Amino acid sequence: MMIERVLRDVVSAGRLELLWPDGRRSDFAGRDPGPSVRVRVLDAAAMRRIALHPSLRFGEAWMDRAFEVEGGSIYDLLDLLMLNLARGARSPMLSWLDRLGLWLRRLQQHNPVWRAKRNVAHHYDLSGRLYALFLDRDRQYSCAYFRTGDETLEEAQAAKKRHIAAKLVLNRPGLRVLDIGSGWGGLALTLATEYGADVTGITLSEEQHREATARAAAAGLADRVRFRLQDYRDVTETYDRIVSVGMFEHVGVPHYDAFFRMVARSLAPDGVALIHAIGRPEGPGITNAWLRKYIFPGGYSPALSEVLPPIERSGLLLTDLEILRLHYAYTLRHWRERFLRNRDAIAALYDERFCRMWEFYLAACELAFRHQSHFVWQAQLAHRQDAVPLTRDYITHADEAAEVRRDVSPVSTDA
Repeated sequence: MMIERVLRDVVSAGRLELLWPDGRRSDFAGRDPGPSVRVRVLDAAAMRRIALHPSLRFGEAWMDRAFEVEGGSIYDLLDLLMLNLARGARSPMLSWLDRLGLWLRRLQQHNPVWRAKRNVAHHYDLSGRLYALFLDRDRQYSCAYFRTGDETLEEAQAAKKRHIAAKLVLNRPGLRVLDIGSGWGGLALTLATEYGADVTGITLSEEQHREATARAAAAGLADRVRFRLQDYRDVTETYDRIVSVGMFEHVGVPHYDAFFRMVARSLAPDGVALIHAIGRPEGPGITNAWLRKYIFPGGYSPALSEVLPPIERSGLLLTDLEILRLHYAYTLRHWRERFLRNRDAIAALYDERFCRMWEFYLAACELAFRHQSHFVWQAQLAHRQDAVPLTRDYITHADEAAEVRRDVSPVSTDA
């Protein structure tokens, strides 16, 4: 079968064993050590479909129970396959599909306002109960910040917010902050309660907008924190600080110039902006077809070579750039483990196919950061060279001071 030819090209480390419905056994053993995984095939036709379009059909076959991993999980199988792909193993079919994807990618990432709203609703307007079952209490749905890797998810997400606040240089109360892609409001509420900021959050998710607005009212912060259902392209006001965490992946390469022009236009002359997003190390690429169809339609994690030119064209200065490497792998591990602990409750919300889809998503994304060198970048931007201190020491000092304040007088922004 074609799938066997593909796997012979791919598996150079570890071992993969396929047990077919007719009793036949296929064994793919690499030259180098690696994981050993056994897969029982329940639908041979699905294996033929995988061979023709692996990046889409493999995840679909898992969702449809066309195969099961014996004595392990989908994480184990993905670990084996992604380890081999990270070593450069490619089949001719995979290489051809990658070339086709590069040719089509600008069309796939064309995100006018109406499509951007539809794409956001696909993922972020799911039941709030779902996210409460695997995120931290503050519902931070972006990469956490780990100093050692041993922190709890709550500790690491609180550290992420402190780290971002430090880079925003919130050096006086009353600063007007724009939060682009404000999620369930946790960052905005923290900036208001712990730093005295006046925050406007914008989102295209009706579910997140409703929850964030309710949280601000419950915290007695409605006069200093407000949320709008608004696209970034419609922002007209000027702000002292602009922050965007985990939203830039939904912008799309054709719209990067418009995004950074908006930041430049809306940022005060002495202002500071901080953009936090996922990046890829190997240059411009494509979003996995399964992830694009089922999880993040219109989404793309860019190479820095695609981000820096539109920043330069906007007239903004890049005042700091930090790369967070394994932080998202640790974050996704926490999410995946919590998801699996609450799997029965999530299946009651949706169904078994949904659970298999999300288990695949969380495992694949974690392994992309472990094996394929995906990373998170934080770009600090300003109009003026003197908008931030001379050295990066202020970031560490602000992080530490905020941690001390939190230990002495903890403030909760939980709903």
